[in-house]
Amino acid sequence: MAVVHFEVDNGIGTIRLDRPPMNAINSELTGELRAAAGEATTRADVRAVVIYGGPKVFAAGADIKEMAPMGYAEILAWVSDLTATFEQVARIPKPVVAAVTGYALGGGLELALCADFRVFGDNAKVGLPEILLGVIPGAGGTQRLPRLIGAPRAKDLIYTGRQVRAPEAKEIGLADRVVAPDDVYTEAVRLAGRFVDGPALALRAAKRAIDDGLDLGLSEGQRLETALFAGLFGTEDKRIGMDSFVERGPGKADFIGR
Repeated sequence: MAVVHFEVDNGIGTIRLDRPPMNAINSELTGELRAAAGEATTRADVRAVVIYGGPKVFAAGADIKEMAPMGYAEILAWVSDLTATFEQVARIPKPVVAAVTGYALGGGLELALCADFRVFGDNAKVGLPEILLGVIPGAGGTQRLPRLIGAPRAKDLIYTGRQVRAPEAKEIGLADRVVAPDDVYTEAVRLAGRFVDGPALALRAAKRAIDDGLDLGLSEGQRLETALFAGLFGTEDKRIGMDSFVERGPGKADFIGR
C-alpha cells in the first residue's frame, strides 16, 4: 500500500503523506516522496503544489526504529538519500505550500522547510529535537532553518530541541499563516491557487533567482537575475503580459504558461 499519494485537481498537485499513525519518515516513504516530487516537477498540468500530512499530523520525524540499529556507512547512505529527496522537493520549479497540522518534528519540519510557504494549524507543534537524541538535524534543518528565521533563533531551536507552537512559529517567521486545523488544507490550496493562472516560466525563474541567489554573493546573484530576466523575453507569457499591460493596464493578462 502506498504511503505517499499524488493527486491533481484544478492545476494543484497534492503530495499527501499517508503512513499512520504519525507519518514517520522511513526508506519507503522517502522513495515514494521522491517519485511524487518528480511527477510534480514534470507534469505540465501541475502549476502549484501542496504538501499535506492529513488532518491530525504532518510528520512526526524520522523512523527511529529504522535508524537506531544503523552504523556509520548505513546511516550515511540513508540520510544522503533523504537529503537528496528533500532537495528534489525544494527544487520543484513551481510554488509549493506545506499544510501543517499537529506535529512536524525533525525530518517532518525539514520537509516543511522545503516549501515556499507554510500554513500551520493552530494545533501545530514543530521543532528539531535531534539534539535530545545525541545527534543533529541531518536533512537540511541546520541549513534551511537559519536561512528562514535567522541564525540566533535557529540555534535556540536546534540547541534546545524544544517544540514551538503555532503562535510563536508565526511570530518568528516559521509559519506564514495560522488557521484552524480543519482549515489548513483548504487555506493551503487557496494560497497555491493564487499561482495556478500565473506565468509559469516567470514563477519558475523567480523561485530559482531567490533560492539560488541566497547561496551567491550579491554580484553573482544579480548576474543570475539578469540572465533569468532576459531569458523570459523569449516566452509567450512575456508578450501576453506586456501587450495586456499596454492595452488594458496591469494585472489583467491571461497567461498560458509558455
